[in-house]
Amino acid sequence: MMHELALELLRQGHEPFVITPGPSHQKQRLVEDAVDEIPILRFRSGPVKDISKVRRAINESLLSRRAWGAAKNYIQSRKVDSIIYYSPSIFFGGLVNRIKSTWNCPSFLILRDLFPQWVIDNGMIKEGSPIARYFRHHEGKSYAAADHIGLMSLNNQVFFQKNHPTITRTCILPNWASQEPSSAPSKEDSLRHKLGLQDKVIFFYGGNIGHAQDMSNLMKLALAMKDDSYSHFLFIGQGDEVGLVQSFIQEHALTNATYLPPISQDAFKKLLHEVDIGLFSLSRDHTAHNFPGKLLGYMVNEIPILGSVNHGNDLLDIIQHHEAGFAFVNGEDAQLLESARKLASEPGTRKRLGENARKLLIEHFSVESASKKIIDSLTQAHGAPNRTNT
Repeated sequence: MMHELALELLRQGHEPFVITPGPSHQKQRLVEDAVDEIPILRFRSGPVKDISKVRRAINESLLSRRAWGAAKNYIQSRKVDSIIYYSPSIFFGGLVNRIKSTWNCPSFLILRDLFPQWVIDNGMIKEGSPIARYFRHHEGKSYAAADHIGLMSLNNQVFFQKNHPTITRTCILPNWASQEPSSAPSKEDSLRHKLGLQDKVIFFYGGNIGHAQDMSNLMKLALAMKDDSYSHFLFIGQGDEVGLVQSFIQEHALTNATYLPPISQDAFKKLLHEVDIGLFSLSRDHTAHNFPGKLLGYMVNEIPILGSVNHGNDLLDIIQHHEAGFAFVNGEDAQLLESARKLASEPGTRKRLGENARKLLIEHFSVESASKKIIDSLTQAHGAPNRTNT
């Protein structure tokens, strides 16, 4: 999403640049390169994926310090008119404040996961514990650095305002995606061909594989469909529950399920041309209401959606109202299984719901509308931004 937003801002005449952690093996303090003519500053940082929770917390806590230490000369050498930052992570508040103090510019926080709320909901840490207070402190610091905060849905905004009543500078900013699908893969690059799935209906899950997604929910679905010879479940990604997925496949001898490690963005977009049903899952214990970004890729490519949400998540009503797929409250296993079998056995239903999913994208989740809302908010916060650096 941030890549597509940067491209849209560039198209409008702004000059965006991106600051982001570099790969874990990066030795230089700062590496400058470009993607699609957008400058990328990759600062040296410890890994934040597929490591222990303690190491991840330490490395994320140092993100702002490491980013400023590596990129401050670049930032100070060119005028910055506005800042757009994304959460997670909650640890960029310090960096944003340093840039604001340097250039007296406004900032917009694109707030997606409400962390640490979801780890508290899942019982991973206790509210009021020292680690929860530590995370809450940095969460508050991230919010305080923002002149405006965009939340992904009405229910999320209501939840946020209830828990942070003194913060009123919020708006609804749904996720977004470019409406242009990528090119299809060649036969040599086709994962369907490489995995021998030419005659299968592929149920696909791609992205973060962690506690927030409750991957056991989808693994139980794969197990229930073990004897459906025409279906196959493909999981691609990384996160804290990769081991759960791998061990579940092995323990239950699932020949209808495959796990693969992360692939490049380009390969991921091409893969979406080959799958039949897009899966998602959210933990039933969430009190906040997430909208998984992976759904946008499904919509772009006319892939029907199938998945589970937590109670009260307005995503359920959106999918059902627009007939873009099937969604249920996590725990409604019988309904989920029935709909999965319906999608697997009825190509006409898949086609109809997939077409509706793309219509939903065009009507509600365009990158043009997202960029307009962000720029309008920055303008309100600090006057009209010049068309220079963001």
